[in-house]
Amino acid sequence: MKKLLIVVDMQNDFVNGALKAEGGEETAVSVRELIKRERAKGTEIVYTKDLHGENYLETREGKFLPVPHCIRGTKGAEFVDGIYIDNAKVFEKETFASVALMKYVRDGLYDKILLAGICTDICVISNALLLSAYCPQAKIAVCAAACAGTTKKNHLSALDVMKSCQIEIE
Repeated sequence: MKKLLIVVDMQNDFVNGALKAEGGEETAVSVRELIKRERAKGTEIVYTKDLHGENYLETREGKFLPVPHCIRGTKGAEFVDGIYIDNAKVFEKETFASVALMKYVRDGLYDKILLAGICTDICVISNALLLSAYCPQAKIAVCAAACAGTTKKNHLSALDVMKSCQIEIE
């Protein structure tokens, strides 16, 4: 079975910065453990990275979410310590999901795609739903214990929505 782990936006601004997810620091610990387990199994691991320019507040997203975050070149945009594996593929994105990641995954013909990261109710769910469209025969799953949402309530709601869309919750 060809398996892929996608680590979504495990960046300083989402864990302990400008847009801190509820439970973000605990999630970072869980994600590190998950990465270690999956590496031992030979699972391919890739990352998404939310990145914005200095003009973030002028963008469509910035008008709806007026909190500058993950600005290119800042500490907030960097991965949380101990999360990134050297030489792993990173998909930079300016919005919630990555179309480049979808094309990469579709071409990889994975049997199982597992997601973990932040925020369950924004970027994790966006990528999971796109994955189900791009790879309709792949098993798409989310590791709930290695995710955090903007709030605990939003995290749980996003898990329910994904489950109703045939995304497995582990």
